[in-house]
Amino acid sequence: MTELTLPVDRRTPVGARCRVGVIGLGYAGLPQAVAFAEAGHRVIGVDSSPRVTAALRDGHSPVDTVPDDRVCRLGETLSVVDDTEALADCSAVVVCVPTPVDAAGEPDLTALRAACGTVAAHLRPGQLVVIESTVYPGVTDTVVRPVLERSGLVAGVHFGLAHVPERVDPGNPVFDSADTSRVVGGLTAVCALRAAELYGGVVSSVHITGGLREAEATKVLENTYRQVNLGLVHEFAAYCDALGIDAAAVIDAASTKPFGFEPFYPGVGVGGHCIPVDPLYLAHSARAAGTPLHLVELAQRINDERPVRVADLCDALLGTAGTPLDGAEVLILGVSYKPNVSDIRNTPVVPLIRELTARGVQVRIHDPYVPELVVDGHYHKSVSPLGAAIAEADLVLVAQHHSAYDTALLHRARLLYDPRRHT
Repeated sequence: MTELTLPVDRRTPVGARCRVGVIGLGYAGLPQAVAFAEAGHRVIGVDSSPRVTAALRDGHSPVDTVPDDRVCRLGETLSVVDDTEALADCSAVVVCVPTPVDAAGEPDLTALRAACGTVAAHLRPGQLVVIESTVYPGVTDTVVRPVLERSGLVAGVHFGLAHVPERVDPGNPVFDSADTSRVVGGLTAVCALRAAELYGGVVSSVHITGGLREAEATKVLENTYRQVNLGLVHEFAAYCDALGIDAAAVIDAASTKPFGFEPFYPGVGVGGHCIPVDPLYLAHSARAAGTPLHLVELAQRINDERPVRVADLCDALLGTAGTPLDGAEVLILGVSYKPNVSDIRNTPVVPLIRELTARGVQVRIHDPYVPELVVDGHYHKSVSPLGAAIAEADLVLVAQHHSAYDTALLHRARLLYDPRRHT
C-alpha cells in the first residue's frame, strides 16, 4: 500500500493537549473519554441515550465502573453535547458504540454506521477518526471508510483513519484503561502513528500492527480464545460430573504448572458484551472467506447450552434431596455477568431462569449490584434479607461470585450448588 502524507492541523496536533470527541459513553467509551480528559485533553462526549447524557450532566456516571467523583472532578474538561457540530472542532474523534449481533447471531453494525454518518457530517481536513468498536476484519476499511468519505474527504489523504480495539475489563481491580497496552492499526503508517501518539499519552504502551485488519482481528481473537477455553472447561466439567471427579480441584491442580496452562472455571454460562458476541463476528468473517472456524462455532454452542446443563444439575441435586423440581424454590445468587459489577449484558442467568421456570421452579434472585432483573416481562426483585432467603430456599445456586457472598453466609443453605466449585 502506498503511504500518503496527511496534512497536519498545527493548531491542535493530535497527542498534545487537544480536543477529542468520543461517540458512545458506555462501558468502553466513558472510561476512554475520562482517560483523555484526565490527560489534559478537552473531551466532547456524544451519546444517543438521553439517560446517559442527563446523568453525566448531573455529575453522575451511567456505568458503575467509573465513580461519580471521577466524573465530577473533570468539570468542563469533559463536556456532553447534543449538538454534534462540536465534533468539527475536534482534532480526533473516537467511536465507541456497541456492535452487537442480531437475532440470527449475525453482526449488527447499525449503530456503527450511524455514528460514522454523524462523524462524516462534521468531518474536516486534518482530523483523525478512530474506531474502537469491535468489528470483524475489513469493516473499518470497507464499511466505515465509505461512510466517512461521503463527506467528500479521502481517508489517508485528507483525514486519518485508525482502528484501536477497546480493552476494557469492567470491575478488574488490577488493570484499568491506563495500565492496559493498546493495539493500533492504521489505514496508512501515518494514520497509525497519529493514533499511537494520541493513545500513547493515556496508556502504558502502544503496539502498532501492520494494518487495520490485524488490529481488528486482534480483538476478536482475544475473546475467541476465552470462548473456546470456556467451552472446553464446560465440556470437561460435564465429563468430570459423569465420573464423580471434582473439576475445580483438577483445574486448581493443573494451575500449579507455571507454564503452558491458564485456568478457566465452569459457570452457569458465558455473559458480557465480548465473549458471547465477538467470536460470532470472527465466525461470520471466516464463513464469508470460505474458511469456517468449526472449533469456534462448536465452543459457542457448548457455552450457549450451559444454562440447560446447569438446570439439569439443579434437577439432579433436588431429586437426591427428595425435592421435586416442579414447585421447588431456587435462589440464584448473583445475576450480573461477572463479579462485583452491575453489568447484566448477555448474562447467562436470563436463559437459566427461563429454563428453570419452564420446569416449574419458583425462582428468586439476589444481587447486591442489581436491584431487579427483567426476564420476558417478569420482574425478579433482589430479595431481602439475604440470610433468611438463603435459609428458606430449597436450593441456593451461586451464579456469580460477588465478594458479598462469604462462606459463612452460604453455609446457611439447605442445599448449595456452586457451578464453579462443583459440577
